[in-house]
Amino acid sequence: MSYQGILHRYGHLLDLPAHTRAISLLEGNTPLVPLPRLGHELGCELFVKYEGLNPTGSFKDRGMTAAISEALGRGAQTVICASTGNTAASAAAYAARAGLRAIVLIPQGKVAAGKLAGAIAYGAEVIQVDGSFDDALALVVEITQKTPLALVNSINPYRIEGQKSSAFEICDDLGAAPDWLCLPVGNAGNITAYWAGFKQYQKGLPQILGVQAAGAAPLVLGHPVEKPETVATAIRIGRPARGEQALQAAQESRGQIIAVSDAEILQAQKILASEGLWVEPASAAGIAGLLAQTQSAGMEVRGKKIVVVCTGHGMKDPAIITESFTSPKVIPADYDSLFALVE
Repeated sequence: MSYQGILHRYGHLLDLPAHTRAISLLEGNTPLVPLPRLGHELGCELFVKYEGLNPTGSFKDRGMTAAISEALGRGAQTVICASTGNTAASAAAYAARAGLRAIVLIPQGKVAAGKLAGAIAYGAEVIQVDGSFDDALALVVEITQKTPLALVNSINPYRIEGQKSSAFEICDDLGAAPDWLCLPVGNAGNITAYWAGFKQYQKGLPQILGVQAAGAAPLVLGHPVEKPETVATAIRIGRPARGEQALQAAQESRGQIIAVSDAEILQAQKILASEGLWVEPASAAGIAGLLAQTQSAGMEVRGKKIVVVCTGHGMKDPAIITESFTSPKVIPADYDSLFALVE
């Protein structure tokens, strides 16, 4: 039988209510792509779990299929979320699929154009908040406590249930859990979900390296960041909703959560592109963290099997690329001019 989405494949492993009505865009089943050149350089087997190939271009679709399916099943008519962009696009798409109204709150001027366009294209009502993501999330939580609106941020437990599926897929592809799992950490739902998934699947446990941007690293600093700033907009979050669970996952796995600079993130984005994978800046944080740890912190990876999670496609934030490169050369439409450039 052809692939029918996460709830069809792994629903028996997910803690979802009986009233859940499956809404799917055939999310999941994303490739585990080898990185042979960088892996050879590091002396390890290195793979990227390329979540940018989900229907709306990010890992958020894994959790959203579960959250929207549950909300529809219990009779919700409107869903709402706060977002740095990817959650907004995903919620809008799955709500559209389910015939539900979607409202998304975003921090004013802080969301990449590719993500905002997605939310609008799928028909969501987009509201900009004069404040941070954390301010927007606080508003969403308050209004869902006082109205019938259904909250679909990662503090919704069904989001975590859906996102566990990526850990299952990695184990199915490799035959067991990798030695290390490296991934970006923003609101901390994903790291929480992966660790829960590996524990449940019982095919081994990886050590986890969670990576935050230096300008938005509350879990590294040990306190909230009131005005987080980073080029990696998807993880520009100063008060992670699942921060405690993220720290617990790192500790239980004998791993850690670190911070890397924006320069390291952008360099990692270029390294991934050199192997044919274009990801948004936040998605390169896992590679940036892996390189930082192996180059300066003595992390031993030789002979290990390592999976790096790349959470969103490069088309989510194309401006970061186009703004950093000079304009393409212009030549006359003749052979000699072309030959002069390519010889």
